[in-house]
Amino acid sequence: MAKNTLSFVCQNCGTAYNRWQGKCDSCGEWNTLVEEDVSGATTMPASIRPRRKGRTFTLESLSGESHDAPRLPSGLAELDRVTGGGFVRGSVLLVGGDPGIGKSTLLTQASSLMARAGHRSVYISGEEAVAQVRLRAARLGLAGAPVQLAAETSVEDIIATLSEGATPRLVVIDSIQTMWTDTVESAPGTVTQVRASAQALIRFAKKSGAALILVGHVTKDGQIAGPRVVEHMVDAVLSFEGEGSQQFRILRAVKNRFGPTDEIGVFEMTGLGLREVSNPSELFLSERDLGSPGTAVFAGIEGTRPVLVELQALVAPTSLGTPRRTVVGWDQSRLSMVLAVLEAHCGVKLGGHDVYLNVAGGLRIQEPAADLAAAAALVSSLANAPLPPDAVHFGEISLSGAVRPVAQTAARLKEAAKLGFSRAVLPETARGEATADGGLSLTTVGSLTSLVADIAARGAGRGAAAGKNATPAKIRRSEA
Repeated sequence: MAKNTLSFVCQNCGTAYNRWQGKCDSCGEWNTLVEEDVSGATTMPASIRPRRKGRTFTLESLSGESHDAPRLPSGLAELDRVTGGGFVRGSVLLVGGDPGIGKSTLLTQASSLMARAGHRSVYISGEEAVAQVRLRAARLGLAGAPVQLAAETSVEDIIATLSEGATPRLVVIDSIQTMWTDTVESAPGTVTQVRASAQALIRFAKKSGAALILVGHVTKDGQIAGPRVVEHMVDAVLSFEGEGSQQFRILRAVKNRFGPTDEIGVFEMTGLGLREVSNPSELFLSERDLGSPGTAVFAGIEGTRPVLVELQALVAPTSLGTPRRTVVGWDQSRLSMVLAVLEAHCGVKLGGHDVYLNVAGGLRIQEPAADLAAAAALVSSLANAPLPPDAVHFGEISLSGAVRPVAQTAARLKEAAKLGFSRAVLPETARGEATADGGLSLTTVGSLTSLVADIAARGAGRGAAAGKNATPAKIRRSEA
């Protein structure tokens, strides 16, 4: 009998060590090493292991007829948008998100809609009892859906049950961290068990053709917990994002072998579950504070969908030796770059001010086209000069202070015109691409200096009308 091999495995990244240590050298996390038996129950010495003769297989050329993967709509248009048009037979999806964000609610709705469409849907819960899942379904008004439900954590029992009768079209495992298999000697939730359980379930999905959805826990940093190899094994990784204080939920594809990775699905959390939001721009701009300094509307693109969102900035004198730089919903490094360009090329001195930047609605912006809108909001707050409420901004700022063009200008302008905006501030070189502006008045800027001067002049006029000069002296000196 082979001797069991004990090792200390990091529960965050899966790196194995021969002895325990406080910090994992691979991922840098502390106190994540757990002793596990990594030999497995079926491991045998290489000297007596039977050798299998390899078989030949057919090699094909790059040219040939290709077919799109057949899709199975989930019944939720926003979910289908993120997955690329629906679930593919035999595909495996990994869904991650913070606790309480709505992962189980979303998958309960999707499995119920598919069951009502005549497809066999199975929901396996490893964290909740059957009665708890039924209570959620009753609250969502889905108690009558013919979903097959069970509370089980043994992978072997789950596969044996699913193999009986007709092949299920959709299988939901909630969650993979609670599953265990008797092929390895480790506690449920450990790296070894998560890897082995996921491998067995994925093998069943590929063999049977059922679409499999695995729910994964996330770490404090927002990353899906467990070994990274699980993300490589699945076909798609979906991240369910949102703030607990906001009713908006964003479903984003991090990885997708059968579709794009830049699409988002927008949902609104209500008392009756998640409601699809077909026009997220109206939702993100529904509570705008018109006429306030420090707010700018950004016309962005998420995948193929144009999205308008409000950027809020606050620049206030600091009482600290090191000013604060706080940003929510945008890249911290991007904000630092914009502040450096404003100070180096536009004379806007922000070294003695705290800077706060927020993307309203809980949306997380990832494209550099938001540079111009962020800079406009920052200067507007510093100069106490409100921006035109009917204007949208977009453009990328280079380190030289020039405003560079961005992709899909026409789609951004078309969405702005549809929502009632009448003007747009965009890069000067993008005027030729604005073919579908919808009658918007276009204001082009070639460098960030001209935009700062325009906002500062507006602040000076507003201050003179109020009997005082609201434009900071540092901006006035830069103009001179």
